[in-house]
Amino acid sequence: MAESKADAQVAPELYINRELSWLEFNSRVLAQALDEHTPLLEQAKFSAIFSNNLDEFFMVRVASLKSQIEAGVSTLSDDGLTAQQQLQAIRAKLRPLLEMQQKHYRHSLKTHLADYGVHLIDYANLNGDQREWLDSYFQNAIFPVLTPLAVDPSHPFPFISNLSLNVAALVRDPDSGQQEFARVKVPQKNLPRIVQIPPNLSGKQPEPVYTAVPLEQVVAFNLGLLFPGMHVEGHFFFRVTRDADLELRDLEADDLMEALEEGLRKRRRGGEVVRLEVADEMPEAVVQLLMEGTAVEAEDVYRINGPLGLDDLMSLLAIPLPQLKEKPHKGRTTPALARTQKGQLEDGSIKAEEFESIFSVIRRGDVLLHHPYDLFSTSVEEFLNQAADDPSVLAIKMTLYRTSKDSPVVGALIRAAENGKQVMALVELKARFDEDNNIQWAKQLEASGVHVVYGVLGLKTHTKILLVVRKEKERLNSYVHIGTGNYNSKTSSLYTDIGLLTARPEFGADLVELFNYLTGFSKQQSFRRLLVAPVTLRNRMEGLIRREIEHAQAGRGGHIRAKMNALVDPAIIALLYEASQAGVTIELVVRGMCSVRPNLEGISDNISVVSVIGRFLEHSRLFWFANGGEPEMFIGSADWMSRNLDRRVEAVAPIEDPRLRHQLEQVLELYLQDTGAWHMDSQGHFSQRQHAGDPNLAQQQMVRRWRGGLAAAN
Repeated sequence: MAESKADAQVAPELYINRELSWLEFNSRVLAQALDEHTPLLEQAKFSAIFSNNLDEFFMVRVASLKSQIEAGVSTLSDDGLTAQQQLQAIRAKLRPLLEMQQKHYRHSLKTHLADYGVHLIDYANLNGDQREWLDSYFQNAIFPVLTPLAVDPSHPFPFISNLSLNVAALVRDPDSGQQEFARVKVPQKNLPRIVQIPPNLSGKQPEPVYTAVPLEQVVAFNLGLLFPGMHVEGHFFFRVTRDADLELRDLEADDLMEALEEGLRKRRRGGEVVRLEVADEMPEAVVQLLMEGTAVEAEDVYRINGPLGLDDLMSLLAIPLPQLKEKPHKGRTTPALARTQKGQLEDGSIKAEEFESIFSVIRRGDVLLHHPYDLFSTSVEEFLNQAADDPSVLAIKMTLYRTSKDSPVVGALIRAAENGKQVMALVELKARFDEDNNIQWAKQLEASGVHVVYGVLGLKTHTKILLVVRKEKERLNSYVHIGTGNYNSKTSSLYTDIGLLTARPEFGADLVELFNYLTGFSKQQSFRRLLVAPVTLRNRMEGLIRREIEHAQAGRGGHIRAKMNALVDPAIIALLYEASQAGVTIELVVRGMCSVRPNLEGISDNISVVSVIGRFLEHSRLFWFANGGEPEMFIGSADWMSRNLDRRVEAVAPIEDPRLRHQLEQVLELYLQDTGAWHMDSQGHFSQRQHAGDPNLAQQQMVRRWRGGLAAAN
């Protein structure tokens, strides 16, 4: 089921390096932390996201570049750089960002949080009562699980696990005068990284809301108990990042589960070290010892002027100070489904004669969902729950890429199987960093009688599709959900995503055939309505762009608007340049990596790019083509990336109801006009629009207001 790529390829000088573009994206995440308009605890959250993103970037992208060098791969990137040149550029771009993050933590976040009674204190600055409490905590909760590991001729350098936080201890034997080195791993798995101290020990009035010390400092300042009879001369913190990508051969499904489980066991230990982070004050001799022990070069050492691993700042969101957070977001049931909620029958808020099944609503017309403004629980989960319990439903088929723990979706599938329905779940075992979770779901589903498959050989199944087959008046009718986001209850409240519920026969027929392809030996080469990768999606997307070129050349004013997570496919970019030169107006909303260069004279004059980084993670993909006055719009889970177009199973669906298409056109307009959006220049740099007075005019508040107005109108 492969298709050929477009012949057009972009010239290297017209392509922005994807790795550097990703760092630009993460710098926009960091900017949210540094923005004084961002509530303080939300600043901590965005700083944590920046660090967490960076960990994954090193574990996967940097690790891949280093592997290329080790393997002697000489292939240049699409912008003409060697792997070594890309690593050098990454380091140069990243180091100033790390210093900005630490400067913000030391001089802004900690200071301003203290004004509200939140004190993040260094151990050295504690008073006597606080030290006494922490020392007791250390002896009772930490000391028994610590294992100091000496490094000397009889003790080789210990293995340092991926992303672990460690103390390098320098101790001296008072008898021999010999200085020794030992490593102590900070036990983060079952202990909080930020240790809270009872507020009544502060000696301050009024008592602070929250007082805490980093766990590694509690360990470091109690090292004397680990080395009795020795003199502790110094302690320094360090952290390593290892290659954590899973290299898997194409295997049969039964072998894939076993191979993944073995791969995950190896990942927990980690591959080669790709980054060594050390405290800025660490002596060079200790750094050299760590470099030798972890086999890293000097360019992979990052001196950090502050705490390592700031992803743990996320825990500060639990502090009970609502004035320092975003106002709680409350989604609502989309008006079209207001009378379909079984739970409201039980609590009496809907009379039995007013209730209607979700299937009858979908039969009357397509239903558009916009999460998190529309609740996932009262739409997608309600659809699945009613399907699981409805005697007329014969079969349920769906894909699971990433789902939440204690997932209601999985519970509904199990209940449906127990109710005697044919239930099939495609669980994508290769969803990066969710492999272990998905293996457990797959085993649980299989044990409950659900038919579980693991996708197509050589492809990752990324599409988000759900098919329900129902017997109605001696006929089988299909009900479909197609979305841009995962079937995940937790992330549905954190990510913006679009979903479509429809009973259009062509959509149902397409999904029947697509699921047959996923589970059997089908070689389907065409579909009625859906654009499916790797079969038709690339050719159809390129064809839609070429059609706008033809409209522009004929004087009908070509126009493209698209929103996605990433735009890095060289063939698509080359075609967008061609369209711009033909006079097509191209307006792009790209959250993350973007390798197109907008606003280049004579090349991309008609291309503009904005990026929206806000309260919710922008995850929806929307594609709009003017089509000479008869616009077409599509939603789906695919970005304009080679992997989505060529190496994944994806499904992109047209929005055929003009009313729903108009709603999504409004959404696109709001993104493009967002006062907090970032504008991209031709060099790949972004500058942010200033909030025009009222910060509530930012995109996501605008969308929420628009959805509220729509609800009132309906």
